[in-house]
Amino acid sequence: MRWQPTHAQIRAVCAAALLLLVAVLARRPDAAVIGLPLAFVAVWGRYLRPKERPEVHTEVDTDALFEGQATTYRLRVAGTVDPDIDLIVAALPRAQWFQYDPPQAAIAEPVIDGAVTLEVGLRSKRWGLRALERPTVVATSVLGAYRIRVTSAEPIAVTTLPLREGFEAVDSVPRPAGLVGLHRSRRPGEGTELAGVRPFRTGDRLRRINWAVSARTRELHVTSTWSDRDTEVVILLDTGGEIGVSEGIDGRSSSLDTGVRAAASIAEHYLRHGDRVRLIDTGNLVRGVRSGSGRGHLRRILDTLVYADRHGRQQDEQHLVRRNRIKSDSLVVVLSPLLRRQILGYVVTLVHSGCTVIAVDTLPPDITAVIDLDEHDAVAWPLAWRLRMLERRRELDRLGDLGVPTVRWQGAGTLDEVLRDASRLAAAPRIRS
Repeated sequence: MRWQPTHAQIRAVCAAALLLLVAVLARRPDAAVIGLPLAFVAVWGRYLRPKERPEVHTEVDTDALFEGQATTYRLRVAGTVDPDIDLIVAALPRAQWFQYDPPQAAIAEPVIDGAVTLEVGLRSKRWGLRALERPTVVATSVLGAYRIRVTSAEPIAVTTLPLREGFEAVDSVPRPAGLVGLHRSRRPGEGTELAGVRPFRTGDRLRRINWAVSARTRELHVTSTWSDRDTEVVILLDTGGEIGVSEGIDGRSSSLDTGVRAAASIAEHYLRHGDRVRLIDTGNLVRGVRSGSGRGHLRRILDTLVYADRHGRQQDEQHLVRRNRIKSDSLVVVLSPLLRRQILGYVVTLVHSGCTVIAVDTLPPDITAVIDLDEHDAVAWPLAWRLRMLERRRELDRLGDLGVPTVRWQGAGTLDEVLRDASRLAAAPRIRS
């Protein structure tokens, strides 16, 4: 990593030496007239060769982005820059899921007052944890005679969180349990939603007294409310495989893309309403988020979703049941392309245990148009895929007979109808045999 002569410096030295040699041997003063300026430039460039190697530091404004969000990648030359350094050029390596501004990610800045800062716009197009590789930095001396390739620090890790699609759903949940959420319970109690006005009873709080009604009726009346209740929402994300092609936030989405983004949106919605949310990654034996609530819990879920991998381990049904025990009164949202029989069997087990299960289909609708086939498979594959889809349709019909609705993810309002039906069934009186 030393200062090396550039091609221009080498050409100037060779041309000057050749012309001066011709001028001496052939006694050609015109060759000396042409060669002397080149020799002067070569000697002057050698005299102004820098002595120190510049130090380069890289940073980004923020290392945690959402899909489609942009930041600034900044390259600084630290310390005292040698005054003989004239120009610094930096180029970032091309990356599939990063978009640069300028598109070539190559910029050059002159050194002014002994310092230089280069900035490149950076936009992340897909969720995940990725590293920005070391840029190629070249410093050039005055007259372009010498240059040196500078190595920056370690690569910068950039975390891209899945984009939350502004998901909204009805406030009703099938079986509210605790007394901390925002959903209205079927029982009166401490809450925020008005249930009515009734006469005062022993044990009522004085702050609940309705003085307007009490003054009109000359008897104490209190304002009653419905108790606020929450439920445990379990998000079951199937990461045993990825179906379809992922083109980032600006293009088509694979089944894993849809599942991860849907999980982030559903978690944010229910955490905002005070519910407890739990995340289960079926493709990973270790990663998962226990039940919790609050904004900090949402960040834990998003950080876990970043590590979702299509090459995760495919666990069998017994292993899933043994490692992920779910309470019987939980609302379970299954995000899966619904192609693996292990997941379908696990859904049946959850239904038999008393959970309210909703299956969200993440299979891309145009899956047959994004798979490249050779001539041998061009005829056999569509028929096999059609037969698999018929089998899948039959399996989903069986889930429907067990009371598991299947809906395709469409953003806001996806779960409204099925949540209303589930709440209606949960509120209906049960007949004991």
